Amino acid sequence: MVGAVPADTFEWGSIAWLVSEALIPGADLTFGYVEIAPGGRNPRHLHPNCDEVLFLIEGLVDHEVDGRVLHLTTGTALHIPRKSPHQARNLGRYTARMVVAYSTGDRETTLVVDDRKDLPHR
Repeated sequence: MVGAVPADTFEWGSIAWLVSEALIPGADLTFGYVEIAPGGRNPRHLHPNCDEVLFLIEGLVDHEVDGRVLHLTTGTALHIPRKSPHQARNLGRYTARMVVAYSTGDRETTLVVDDRKDLPHR
């Protein structure tokens, strides 16, 4: 149950990790539940050691992957290849909810800092 798991909170929302090598020794994947606040966006980042798959449970999210903006609606799944810079923005008036999975139990994240503008507003 997600409510029983402590979440990491950020200005843009939260992540509750449900499966990882840190939580379950020997786990070969990382799985979590993410909420992005209305108007919130996570920082542009990449995962050098794993692919990511996300499934949007509820909400409207623009997700930039490798400079291409994809419009996600409830029920949309997205595959993000390893080392691909990406960033999500909640376009809706309500919290966006999704689950994320990574192809390793020890997910690494690298912030991407560059000159580009953040995701455009719709």
